[in-house]
Amino acid sequence: MSGDPLAYAWPDSTTDARHAELILASTSPRRHELLARLGLPFEIVPVAVPENPLSGETPGQTATRLALAKAHAALARLPRETHALIIAADTVVVYRGQLLGKPETPEAAVAMLRRLRGKIHRVISAVAVLDSQSGRTRVRTETTRVRLRPMSDEEIRRYVATGDPLDKAGAYAIQNRTFHPVESIQGCYSNVVGLPLCALAEELGEFGVRVPGEWHAGHGACQCAQRTGAMPG
Repeated sequence: MSGDPLAYAWPDSTTDARHAELILASTSPRRHELLARLGLPFEIVPVAVPENPLSGETPGQTATRLALAKAHAALARLPRETHALIIAADTVVVYRGQLLGKPETPEAAVAMLRRLRGKIHRVISAVAVLDSQSGRTRVRTETTRVRLRPMSDEEIRRYVATGDPLDKAGAYAIQNRTFHPVESIQGCYSNVVGLPLCALAEELGEFGVRVPGEWHAGHGACQCAQRTGAMPG
């Protein structure tokens, strides 16, 4: 799987990052659990960054800007002597060119699911890795096409009543095995949960960090669903 054209890196450095600690800049329990699947020790630095898109941004640019903002927010909280690789991510849901954020009310969640049921939308995640000492930064985006299954109004109402959709962009969790909202995907599974592990494993490799296991099969096929066990919700 290749990142989209927004993938880039700057500035380069010869700083050895292999002995740096890993830090996840996130308050998301789903990202915490996903990162743990890589089998590497890490610490968590909670950050809060306003997630409103800016005028004129593409969805990928929004996700990239926010992932970088989270990484730098975590950097600002670290002692100056800390050598860490800071990991941050942001995920957006796009349907017919419109960003769908987290529903603010149960009614908004119902409306969002009615709009998406039986249709294809895109989930775009940006993942950033920042070396706290050298400033070297890499960020890339991954896109997954998702089709929700047809679902009745009553199913939607019952699901929304559980509260599960209210903290999730697009108003659903792909890993929810009771509601099982997704019919099919094209692309990375963990990207839809909120952290594309296959992309992150490659980016960490650029910093000299070896991630246990194979996260890609032949032809670059993503192995995230198989290696995470499709994450029970």
